[in-house]
Amino acid sequence: MEGLISPQLFVSLNVMVIVVHVILVGVAYSIYLERKISAYIQDRVGPNRVGFGFGQAWLESLFMLPGIKLLRLDRAFGLGQPLADGLKFLLKEDYRPTNVDKILFTLAPIMAVSPAFIGFMIIPWGGVWDMPVFNLPLIGEMGGELVHVAGANINVGVIYLLAVGSLGVYGITLGGWASNNKYSFLGGLRCTAQMISYEIPMGLSLLAVVLVVGSFMPDQMIAHQAENGWLIFSMPLAAILFFVCALAESNRAPFDNAEAEQELVGGYHTEYSSMRFALYFLAEYSHMITSSAFFALLFLGGWGLNPFGVGPHMDPVAGSILLVLGKFGIYFGKVMLLVCFMMVIRWTLPRMRFDQIMMLGWHALIPIALALVIVTSVLRQFGMTEWWMLTLANIGLVSVAMALQPMLQRSLGNPTENRKVPLYGSRFSPVPGTAVNTAPTDPMALEDRPVQGTIQTT
Repeated sequence: MEGLISPQLFVSLNVMVIVVHVILVGVAYSIYLERKISAYIQDRVGPNRVGFGFGQAWLESLFMLPGIKLLRLDRAFGLGQPLADGLKFLLKEDYRPTNVDKILFTLAPIMAVSPAFIGFMIIPWGGVWDMPVFNLPLIGEMGGELVHVAGANINVGVIYLLAVGSLGVYGITLGGWASNNKYSFLGGLRCTAQMISYEIPMGLSLLAVVLVVGSFMPDQMIAHQAENGWLIFSMPLAAILFFVCALAESNRAPFDNAEAEQELVGGYHTEYSSMRFALYFLAEYSHMITSSAFFALLFLGGWGLNPFGVGPHMDPVAGSILLVLGKFGIYFGKVMLLVCFMMVIRWTLPRMRFDQIMMLGWHALIPIALALVIVTSVLRQFGMTEWWMLTLANIGLVSVAMALQPMLQRSLGNPTENRKVPLYGSRFSPVPGTAVNTAPTDPMALEDRPVQGTIQTT
């Protein structure tokens, strides 16, 4: 008897439910990774105390087998820290200032997080599953055909993801406006200008990839890279443009001017607390995971393991459930590596000024992305789509852009240059006729062995 729903719909519904929970856990432990990575870069320890028992003996006993203390590992690495953070947000006072727009103040965090949780729909996490025939209660017999392990296998997949990702700006902008706070409002305005600006080069870099692949279908993009090698090698300029724009779209440093604590207190979420604030946290890290999955789809071969497209075909398209799980693990591993790379960038590069971000987008990224689309279109028209041809074209375009960059700066008067303003009377700009001595004079400061102390002090 034929089942009540099709096998593809059954698999798609299960993929939606499973991946949403995987992303939620990934968001929680992305925050944990952020803390550990920043601690490593700053030569600190980071979270290393909270286990799953939260210090409660009765709770720890639930996780223990007789005579085996299973929680020593989480205590050592602080693996329970994300759960403690979640409980803190749930139990904090939900404060709402007076004179705010009550409806939009509550809806804004939801509008910020929702696009990130529906953008993954078109990602082909596990390739194609050769589904066996089996019976399910209340559903009946199904299977015996190939099904795509994705939330939705649609022919405009990448356009859907680009469109959905752009909706996140509404939650941030409305949150800043509804807060009735000047700092929040300025943060919302900055976010709006930044996202509108950086969506243009992101879309153009995506268009260059589509010209090479010849399809909007995500599985076709993976298949193209399995045959011809990952596009990060043949389209490195498009990959750099897309990754930079993904950082800007996710409000990640050095593009986090919508928050800018030194200037705007906290930016668009200044007035938020409790779970409303936590939703903005979820939105940021969810966008990081979704954009990393998008980048892995376009430039890292998705679940593929053959980066150069040569030798034996190591990436079978369809297979058993074990192959599907293996592909999912490979894909999600690439995503988490990209997320960690975003974190390293945050704790390495300083924040750019807002005018510098706008100048970078409009005077650098958009012209380069336009030139990339034109060059890729010409190569596609003449059938010159071998990987080395595309790589040489990208390198040549970067060389031309670097050669023209000094001329552009002179024509614009270099308005974004960071010039050091002299402070009259300081040691770097002393008053004429004065001698500046910045060396220490205390004997202990000049001592090479201050602990042992060869100089007697009283």
